Amino acid sequence: MASTPLASFTILSLLLHVATSCVSAQSYEAFRQCFLDRTIRDSSRIHSPDTPSFYSIHNATIRNSRFASTSGATKPAFIVTPGATLDVQAAVTCGKANGLHLRVRSGGHDYEARSSYSNGDPFVILDLTDFRSIAVDAAEGTAWVGAGATVSELYYNINTQTKNDTLAFTGSLCASVGIGGFIGGGGLSALGRKYGAAADNIVDATIVDVNGRHLDRKAMGEDLFWAIRGGSSASFGVVLAYKVQLVSVPPSVTVFRVNRTLGQGLSKLVEKWQTVSHDSSGDLFIRILANAVGAGANRTILATFEGMFLGGHDDFLSVLQNSYPELGVEAKDLTEMKWIESTLFFAGYPTTDKTLLLDRRPYKNRTFKGKSDFAREPISVEAWDKIWKYLLDAEDEVLQIILSPWGGKFDEIAEDALPFPHRKGNLINLQYFLFWPDSPDEVNQKHLDWMRGFYDFMAPYVSSNPRATYFNVKDLDLGTNKLGNTTYSDATVWGKTYFQGNFERLARVKARVDPESYFWNEQSIPPFSA
Repeated sequence: MASTPLASFTILSLLLHVATSCVSAQSYEAFRQCFLDRTIRDSSRIHSPDTPSFYSIHNATIRNSRFASTSGATKPAFIVTPGATLDVQAAVTCGKANGLHLRVRSGGHDYEARSSYSNGDPFVILDLTDFRSIAVDAAEGTAWVGAGATVSELYYNINTQTKNDTLAFTGSLCASVGIGGFIGGGGLSALGRKYGAAADNIVDATIVDVNGRHLDRKAMGEDLFWAIRGGSSASFGVVLAYKVQLVSVPPSVTVFRVNRTLGQGLSKLVEKWQTVSHDSSGDLFIRILANAVGAGANRTILATFEGMFLGGHDDFLSVLQNSYPELGVEAKDLTEMKWIESTLFFAGYPTTDKTLLLDRRPYKNRTFKGKSDFAREPISVEAWDKIWKYLLDAEDEVLQIILSPWGGKFDEIAEDALPFPHRKGNLINLQYFLFWPDSPDEVNQKHLDWMRGFYDFMAPYVSSNPRATYFNVKDLDLGTNKLGNTTYSDATVWGKTYFQGNFERLARVKARVDPESYFWNEQSIPPFSA
């Protein structure tokens, strides 16, 4: 490990954390009683392992089945499901007083389940599922949205509360993503090339800090407000709600989805896509989802090209035929619809029933491992051929690569404007998801090792010094080391990978607002001051 002040502090904070992680049964009871004394004594808001509700609530929002029955990991001492700000304040105050860290869960996705499990520290889950009220102000073009809402619930309410088909939000293509974590890590969307990350479109927020104070933007100050928009918001307190800036879309947008395979010149299509998708107007978004399919002589790479154009059918067809004729998209492949319908399209729903956006569990949980990269230079045809061969040769591994375009608004925003640093100079974002059936630990390990090998294989084709990674595709492999018999996560590695030059500023904000690192998890921002 590099001998920098921040590296030394990382080790020190680890030792302090280990030294203070023993909590007695008396402390658990003291927390429970403290919480009840400070609220309206509603015991239905606090769940312990001996209550019938505990395990159903605990597993309700764990999307990665690998963690649904994790052995050896520490489960929470309690789950608190607050219904009011007072409940959150009580959980913070009582947890701090009794040596129980809080892990905040907004009810969406957490690929490494750090909001539900720990590697040893005693903790309480603060599940914000009931904090999902949404109030849209069409005249102002904003909405207050609870951190426990999903992006699809926000889409639905924007549309139904305003009766306006031209207001939207820069939210995830995946409908069940939770607002709290999504904005807290940056937030990528089909509108990102037009309007930037979700975090770029936040104008206010409310948070309960480590001292139990309920603060808005003015009260928390600009440094903390900067940090919770893309800088691991759960590292700094409990964000209860964000005020989002809504964005304009035309009355009709146009979408498409076509499949291409190796036999149709896939490597050349992807090489061309890198330039077309990056250099085009922000009105155009095209991404690629690719994986190996079939067996034997029929095994190939199937790549799905799907996209949206902020405009009509004829204009989109003209753009594609002029800039990307190689893809061979025809008029019959394009569908014109309202923006709200496009959110259903990308989520894989029928576009005729927008009430499906209110389904908080639309996807079957799967066992998987995710990683991500950014490429700053085009990846050549020859390199794509090698990547496809890697996937084709691994018949026991089901890997999906998602390629998303950069450029547009991302190029216009400074790297330090927010903690989310992935701005000008990036060409594409790559996300890798390896899926396999629920398995015993030794089989899980085999797949995890393969995924790590693939990540190493991709190193020559992506960013370096540091290798950039998107925080919302959290990866506990980054910076994992040992200190004696203790496994720990080295913040000097993952911090620069996720946040690059913004990491030390985040650590200084942390030192000011949570110097004892009460809001701690294996990849939370460490407190540091020079």
